[in-house]
Amino acid sequence: MDKNTTLKIFGIFCLILLSMILCNSAKAQTCDEDICVVEFNASWNAANNVTWLSELSDCGTKRILIDKGSWQQDYKIVVTPTIIIFVDGEEKKRYQANIMMQMEATKEEVQEKIDEIIMEDF
Repeated sequence: MDKNTTLKIFGIFCLILLSMILCNSAKAQTCDEDICVVEFNASWNAANNVTWLSELSDCGTKRILIDKGSWQQDYKIVVTPTIIIFVDGEEKKRYQANIMMQMEATKEEVQEKIDEIIMEDF
Protein backbone atom coordinates (compact mmCIF):
# COMPACT_ATOMS: atom_id res chain seq x y z
CA MET A 1 0.00 0.00 0.00
CA ASP A 2 1.29 3.43 -0.83
CA LYS A 3 1.41 6.37 1.56
CA ASN A 4 -1.62 8.20 0.05
CA THR A 5 -3.85 5.15 0.39
CA THR A 6 -2.81 4.69 4.02
CA LEU A 7 -3.56 8.35 4.76
CA LYS A 8 -6.98 8.11 3.10
CA ILE A 9 -7.89 5.01 5.12
CA PHE A 10 -6.68 6.66 8.33
CA GLY A 11 -8.69 9.82 7.52
CA ILE A 12 -11.86 7.83 6.90
CA PHE A 13 -11.30 5.91 10.14
CA CYS A 14 -10.93 9.22 12.05
CA LEU A 15 -14.15 10.61 10.51
CA ILE A 16 -16.08 7.48 11.45
CA LEU A 17 -14.72 7.59 14.98
CA LEU A 18 -15.59 11.28 15.34
CA SER A 19 -19.14 10.75 14.07
CA MET A 20 -19.63 7.88 16.54
CA ILE A 21 -18.49 10.10 19.42
CA LEU A 22 -20.77 12.95 18.34
CA CYS A 23 -23.78 10.63 17.95
CA ASN A 24 -23.18 9.12 21.37
CA SER A 25 -22.96 12.49 23.11
CA ALA A 26 -26.05 13.73 21.26
CA LYS A 27 -27.96 10.72 22.57
CA ALA A 28 -26.97 11.48 26.16
CA GLN A 29 -28.04 15.12 25.94
CA THR A 30 -31.76 15.39 25.30
CA CYS A 31 -32.21 19.16 25.85
CA ASP A 32 -30.32 22.25 24.75
CA GLU A 33 -29.90 23.47 28.35
CA ASP A 34 -27.07 22.41 30.69
CA ILE A 35 -29.62 21.05 33.19
CA CYS A 36 -32.30 18.95 31.57
CA VAL A 37 -35.18 17.18 33.32
CA VAL A 38 -36.61 14.35 31.24
CA GLU A 39 -39.76 12.40 31.91
CA PHE A 40 -39.68 8.94 30.36
CA ASN A 41 -43.14 7.44 30.04
CA ALA A 42 -45.10 5.21 27.69
CA SER A 43 -48.11 6.12 25.56
CA TRP A 44 -50.23 3.48 27.32
CA ASN A 45 -49.42 5.17 30.68
CA ALA A 46 -50.34 8.72 29.66
CA ALA A 47 -52.81 8.96 32.55
CA ASN A 48 -49.77 9.06 34.87
CA ASN A 49 -47.87 11.83 33.07
CA VAL A 50 -46.10 14.22 35.41
CA THR A 51 -48.34 17.27 35.12
CA TRP A 52 -45.91 19.75 36.71
CA LEU A 53 -42.88 19.01 34.51
CA SER A 54 -43.16 22.26 32.52
CA GLU A 55 -43.42 24.29 35.74
CA LEU A 56 -39.82 23.53 36.76
CA SER A 57 -37.48 26.51 36.52
CA ASP A 58 -33.80 27.01 35.63
CA CYS A 59 -33.74 23.90 33.44
CA GLY A 60 -34.93 22.47 30.18
CA THR A 61 -37.64 19.82 30.17
CA LYS A 62 -38.59 17.07 27.80
CA ARG A 63 -41.08 14.21 27.61
CA ILE A 64 -39.98 11.03 25.89
CA LEU A 65 -42.17 8.05 25.08
CA ILE A 66 -40.14 4.90 25.56
CA ASP A 67 -42.38 2.78 23.36
CA LYS A 68 -40.88 4.55 20.34
CA GLY A 69 -37.17 3.96 19.77
CA SER A 70 -34.52 2.50 22.06
CA TRP A 71 -34.95 4.94 24.97
CA GLN A 72 -35.92 2.21 27.42
CA GLN A 73 -32.73 0.23 26.81
CA ASP A 74 -30.49 3.27 26.44
CA TYR A 75 -31.52 4.77 29.80
CA LYS A 76 -32.42 1.54 31.63
CA ILE A 77 -36.01 2.57 32.27
CA VAL A 78 -37.71 -0.17 34.31
CA VAL A 79 -40.85 1.66 35.42
CA THR A 80 -42.85 4.52 33.96
CA PRO A 81 -42.88 7.33 34.50
CA THR A 82 -39.24 7.89 35.36
CA ILE A 83 -37.76 11.37 35.75
CA ILE A 84 -34.04 11.85 35.20
CA ILE A 85 -32.12 15.06 35.80
CA PHE A 86 -29.20 15.38 33.39
CA VAL A 87 -26.36 17.87 33.74
CA ASP A 88 -24.38 18.30 30.52
CA GLY A 89 -25.76 14.94 29.35
CA GLU A 90 -24.77 13.05 32.50
CA GLU A 91 -27.40 11.57 34.80
CA LYS A 92 -27.38 13.26 38.22
CA LYS A 93 -30.64 12.10 39.80
CA ARG A 94 -33.38 9.58 39.00
CA TYR A 95 -36.93 9.45 40.33
CA GLN A 96 -39.08 6.41 39.60
CA ALA A 97 -42.80 5.78 39.88
CA ASN A 98 -44.31 3.53 42.52
CA ILE A 99 -45.87 0.12 41.89
CA MET A 100 -49.07 1.87 40.75
CA MET A 101 -47.03 3.63 38.03
CA GLN A 102 -47.53 7.02 39.67
CA MET A 103 -44.73 9.46 40.36
CA GLU A 104 -44.24 10.01 44.06
CA ALA A 105 -41.56 12.68 43.70
CA THR A 106 -43.02 16.14 43.98
CA LYS A 107 -42.35 19.24 41.94
CA GLU A 108 -40.76 20.82 45.03
CA GLU A 109 -38.44 17.84 45.55
CA VAL A 110 -37.23 17.87 41.94
CA GLN A 111 -36.88 21.68 41.93
CA GLU A 112 -34.86 21.47 45.15
CA LYS A 113 -32.43 19.06 43.47
CA ILE A 114 -32.14 21.38 40.46
CA ASP A 115 -31.39 24.31 42.76
CA GLU A 116 -28.81 22.21 44.61
CA ILE A 117 -27.08 21.35 41.33
CA ILE A 118 -26.97 25.03 40.37
CA MET A 119 -25.51 26.02 43.76
CA GLU A 120 -22.78 23.36 43.43
CA ASP A 121 -21.37 25.35 40.51
CA PHE A 122 -20.69 28.38 42.72
